[in-house]
Amino acid sequence: MIHKFRAPIAALVLSAAGFAGIALQEGYTDKAIIPVPGDVPTYGLGSTKREDGGPVRMTDTITPPKAIALAVRDISAKESVLKRCFGEAMLTQGEYDAFVDLAYNVGPAAVCRSSIPGKVQRGEYAAACRTILDFKKVQGRDCSAPENKRFCGGVWTRRQAMYRVCTGEPQ
Repeated sequence: MIHKFRAPIAALVLSAAGFAGIALQEGYTDKAIIPVPGDVPTYGLGSTKREDGGPVRMTDTITPPKAIALAVRDISAKESVLKRCFGEAMLTQGEYDAFVDLAYNVGPAAVCRSSIPGKVQRGEYAAACRTILDFKKVQGRDCSAPENKRFCGGVWTRRQAMYRVCTGEPQ
């Protein structure tokens, strides 16, 4: 078994690989889009809020440098929320990156309300990682179901990638 170094969550920040993973999964768009039917508009690297904090409007545009800066700001804010709800937890860099990615995608409140923080605090790391796979629904549709692949299959693919990062499995 490979030893996984765990550090206090307070000492961790999203890694460059973690940021690259988010950027690649979100993709870049200079114009606001609706990523999944019925969702809110996003632009840049999946940002739902503009630089001024207001919601992205369908007429909004953004440049790559501003998109990166906005994503970094958004991720930092989500990391702060996660650190509060995870308490004194110890995590590997991969676990941390996966939970930050999940929070960037579904919101830190959803992660904090889930069983993930409690599992991590009890040292149930494998179970906490598996819980990422529970975040598979969009608008009540199970994105892991083959019949929903066109609607939200990318969500399921992303959850599986997060799970592999969390557990340290090869990508």
